[in-house]
Amino acid sequence: MTDAEEIAFSDDVAQALATGRAVVALESTIFSNLGLPAPANAEALALCKQAVLDHGATPAVAAILDGRPHLGLTPDEEKRVLQGRRKVAERDLPVARAQKWDVGVTTVSATVALAHAAGISVFATGGIGGVHRGSELTGDISADLDAIASHPVITVSAGAKAFLDLPRTLEYLETAGVPVLGWQHDWFPAFYTRSSGLPVPHRVEDAQTVCAVLRYRTRPTTGVLLTVPIPEADEIPGSRITAVLAAALAASVSAAVSGPAVTPYVLAQIEKETDGQSIPANLALARNNASIAAQIAVALASGDVVGQPAGQRP
Repeated sequence: MTDAEEIAFSDDVAQALATGRAVVALESTIFSNLGLPAPANAEALALCKQAVLDHGATPAVAAILDGRPHLGLTPDEEKRVLQGRRKVAERDLPVARAQKWDVGVTTVSATVALAHAAGISVFATGGIGGVHRGSELTGDISADLDAIASHPVITVSAGAKAFLDLPRTLEYLETAGVPVLGWQHDWFPAFYTRSSGLPVPHRVEDAQTVCAVLRYRTRPTTGVLLTVPIPEADEIPGSRITAVLAAALAASVSAAVSGPAVTPYVLAQIEKETDGQSIPANLALARNNASIAAQIAVALASGDVVGQPAGQRP
């Protein structure tokens, strides 16, 4: 089990946590070569950090460096993460620490776990993992879903990766008791597109309500999933992405790709099939999610929560 004292905090993150100011955790897989090719990964890192800062919160990028969990990185540490090629999910955290991995880039599940251990209640990512197509045969369900259900953290994302089985992903979240919210939107986003065609269970209009949903959770360990659609100007039309996804998934089957390798493989195929259009879309949605997450973190830190006196946190 990871405790806060075992985590290395950057000076700005440590000061923000000590004074009760807003902090937003960010995963590092998206900023590595496993998430985006260079130099887009460095651009994503800069955009997401600035989006958090612009709204008055402190960004805390998560990673494993020399066997130790980090939240908040120095410029030199960021350079190491940009070149990272070893993915760390929640299950891998104890192994990465025990074996003193040089660089481990964190997924959604690992980052949510570290954020919870550090007392950070808001986390931003691009899109979460979920139930994979064909899971009735393979049993392939992302650890992201269990992590969201097991840690009281608000995860802000553009829905789930579009190549997943989205109806079953929503069913899993319902079974796990995770509130799924749509940010000023009625439809569950599908990463590159604003709507998957599936209605989101609950629509919310403001940060205060999102914070209140976390406060009123019925299980002390359950988190909240806030889905934010990609900005309209950056959306890839659903008619185009459907064909691209089918080709990418077929390629992964032909290449016998499975498990954690599926996501980076399929994302690379999508980039190829869209002539690189997926990269600016990915950058736009990641930046937008970070911006919304910062607004929620500020509301949470200020006590500006529906039905809650100022100065108290969920």
